[in-house]
Amino acid sequence: MKIYQGIDIVGISKFRNIALKNKSFMSDIFTEKEREYCLSRKDPHIHFAGRFAVKEASLKALGIGMSGAGVDHSFQEIETVPGPSGKPALSFTGWVKKMSRKRKINQLTVSISHSSDYAVASVILVGADKN
Repeated sequence: MKIYQGIDIVGISKFRNIALKNKSFMSDIFTEKEREYCLSRKDPHIHFAGRFAVKEASLKALGIGMSGAGVDHSFQEIETVPGPSGKPALSFTGWVKKMSRKRKINQLTVSISHSSDYAVASVILVGADKN
C-alpha cells in the first residue's frame, strides 16, 4: 500500500477578491455541483475557498502540483460534493483520474475546515504498491 497526502490553505478574503474581480473564475474552476452547493450556503466564498484548497491539495497528493503537464483543465476534474452524511466526498475525472489510475489509487479521503480567515483542506490517497 502507498499513501499520498496533500494539504493546502487558502486566505478567504484574498480568494473572495479574486472571485469578485474575475467574472468567469467560478465557472472556470468549479463544477456545476460545487457551485450549486456553495451558492446554497450563507457565505458561499468560505465554501468555495475550501473546495479550491481541495483541488490544490489533490494535485499535491498526486505529485503534480500546479505546474504539471495537463494541469490546465484539472480543476474541473476534481470535484468535492457532500456525501449522504454531509461529509465531503471527492471524485476525479478526465486527466486527473488517469493520473490517479497511474498511481493505482483506490481510496480518496478529504477533509475541509474553515474559519472566517482561512480554509484548509487535506487529501489522502491510498494506492496499491506499483509492483
